[in-house]
Amino acid sequence: MNFVEELKWRGMLHDITPGAEEELSNNMSSGYIGFDPTAPSFTIGNYVQIMILTLFQKAGHQPIFLMGGATGRIGDPSGKDKERVLKTEDELERNLRFQQSQAEKLLNFSEGDNKAIMVNNYDFYKEMNVLDFLRDVGKNLTVNYMMSKDSVKNRLDTGLSFTEFSYQLLQANDFLHLYKNQGCKFQMGGSDQWGNITSGTEFIRRNVKGGKAFAITTPLLTKADGKKFGKSETGNIWLDPNLTSPYKFYQFWLNCADDDVVKFYKFFSLEPRNKMEERIASTNQDPNTLKRALAEELTVRIHSKEEYKSVQNVSSLLFNKKADKSMLASLTENELETIGNEIPCFNISKSEITSGINIVNLLTEKTSILASNGEARRAIKNNAIAINKVKINNHEHIIQSNDLLHAKYIMIENGKKNKILLKVN
Repeated sequence: MNFVEELKWRGMLHDITPGAEEELSNNMSSGYIGFDPTAPSFTIGNYVQIMILTLFQKAGHQPIFLMGGATGRIGDPSGKDKERVLKTEDELERNLRFQQSQAEKLLNFSEGDNKAIMVNNYDFYKEMNVLDFLRDVGKNLTVNYMMSKDSVKNRLDTGLSFTEFSYQLLQANDFLHLYKNQGCKFQMGGSDQWGNITSGTEFIRRNVKGGKAFAITTPLLTKADGKKFGKSETGNIWLDPNLTSPYKFYQFWLNCADDDVVKFYKFFSLEPRNKMEERIASTNQDPNTLKRALAEELTVRIHSKEEYKSVQNVSSLLFNKKADKSMLASLTENELETIGNEIPCFNISKSEITSGINIVNLLTEKTSILASNGEARRAIKNNAIAINKVKINNHEHIIQSNDLLHAKYIMIENGKKNKILLKVN
């Protein structure tokens, strides 16, 4: 594929320096994107940039994945209206190791002439003292030049520390280091990184005779309401299943706004172009088909086929009216735990279950599912109450240990729509 044309078709090209497309068309090139480990996991917002590296690699070029072990200690002021709270070194190191493991699952680091390279910029600076930095790095960009960047100008009224002011020097020097040591001529990133990236191209021009480097940026991913996916924004979709469960991850794509689905599909799908165009062409008539395809593709890629199957099992139990006792019994403990995060969940002691609990007492005093004993008896009489998908027709029925699923859970239903999970501790 032609990398730049692919970005244009996907709506993923924001800015590009002159000559970049010609350079890419001539031979295999190296390009990098930097990721500061200031969060415990990558998010969907970060994944846009990982997709850029993926497409870059599929176009025959070599991606360099730069982990910001050094720059993460400083904090990028781009897109922020106030000073960042600095992370501890232990926290940054923990984040960095975890994000490296995430990246290794999403890019090809093992095969081919253009296999991805993982680099940590802490290695560039750990032996450099402050005088070396001021002499060798600080002399190369003027204060006037640095002040012209939006990441600086936008913070002058609210305040900008020297620490964050120096960030673009570090990022520019990263580019120079990769240019000299890896032959890297391209830096890519989100549109908020344009100033930092072009500082790097200028840095290379001033330091290397005849040096020529290029910048490419992509639009920031936003939802229909205009809000972006940022790791410090609310409502984040994380790539770590412990922060956003595979079920919630799947449901996000399934329930995205109709106006967003084509954009999300173009940003994240790796299906062949002709298949993507066919799906997009039918979206106006049926956007939900495209949402399901995207939700499946991303859940399998980010998590696994097994997790996707588990998500389908949970969805079937919650939304399929034909779900029965055998389907419930087949669910794993983790799947039941996921269900407990999606529906009302009550805790009860194991000793109470061992002794046996009357169904009316369970529905009222132990869980407050129903307001009174009379209401509970009427619900039972009307065939509305089910325990583990089995209807209860006697108000003297006793719930016991053998009703537990995985020795821990009981599913209670009040009518067709009201599902409750009982968790035994």
